[in-house]
Amino acid sequence: MNVMKNNNRICDILGIQYPIVQAAMSWITDAKMVASVSNAGGMGVLGPNAGAEFEGSKKISTEERLRNELRKIKSLTDKPFAVNIFSPDEGTDDTYTQTVLNIFLEEGIQTFLSVGFVNKKLFRQIKDHNATLIHRELTPTPEAAKMAESEGADIIIATGYDEGGWIPQNQIGTFSIVPTIVDAVDIPVMATGGINDIRGVRAAFALGAEGVYVGTRFIVSEECPASDITKQDIIRSKAKDLVFVSSLQRSTPHKLARELESMYKNGMSPDEEMSLRPGMLEGKLDEGIVSVNTAINVITEVKSCEDIVKELMADFIK
Repeated sequence: MNVMKNNNRICDILGIQYPIVQAAMSWITDAKMVASVSNAGGMGVLGPNAGAEFEGSKKISTEERLRNELRKIKSLTDKPFAVNIFSPDEGTDDTYTQTVLNIFLEEGIQTFLSVGFVNKKLFRQIKDHNATLIHRELTPTPEAAKMAESEGADIIIATGYDEGGWIPQNQIGTFSIVPTIVDAVDIPVMATGGINDIRGVRAAFALGAEGVYVGTRFIVSEECPASDITKQDIIRSKAKDLVFVSSLQRSTPHKLARELESMYKNGMSPDEEMSLRPGMLEGKLDEGIVSVNTAINVITEVKSCEDIVKELMADFIK
């Protein structure tokens, strides 16, 4: 099956060669990785906590760290890239989001990926700067997608329950949610959740998606700053072994993940967010969690970002 189309709206909107965007993952999507994906013809996205070092290293401010990473990206590629920004629910504290947004605007960022909720104030500020806006609702619904479209979003990401990272709370799989969101809006939709090889890409396009948003596969890349121990853990692990550490995240099964799983099953609310750094970035598997999607069985080796893009986008390469 060849899913290549002569005109792809996502490529046109983002100014990229192939309709693949690297997911913004906390701690492990830094300047080098972002630039590598963009140079390969996709779009890299700078993630939360990008550029942070190991515990005990020199502490720098969020502003300094972000500006450093953005300038590194610009030195490594002249291709389009995006930045991740949390979009808080309206009426909640948005101080951090506003601080980060101001830095991004001052640095001339042209493409934003908002994650969270439809926030009219944030959307308006981004669109007032003539920037492109990709929106990913944490728990996608047709209603939220329509609202994002009406508030100026250029592209919607439809997230399936198969994904790594923060899992949607409606427990609807990628195969079900993608056509639901595609049918709800006129703007193009990207699929995410369990897309680790070309079969996942083809399935996404068969469901009406016009692009893919890929995270877990890029963790197991040469350029990803995740520990080599973490990458090998993902290669060795199987989907059947993943454990829920909360209603929001799965992990490969290690000491802390098992403890969090037990707390979650017993009705407690563990704070798993700070466990990502040791597990994902530092390779301390028993002290952290390794958050991945449910299609990890098909990941068998570490490859360069360029090779991953070529593999997943083979139907688009002329």
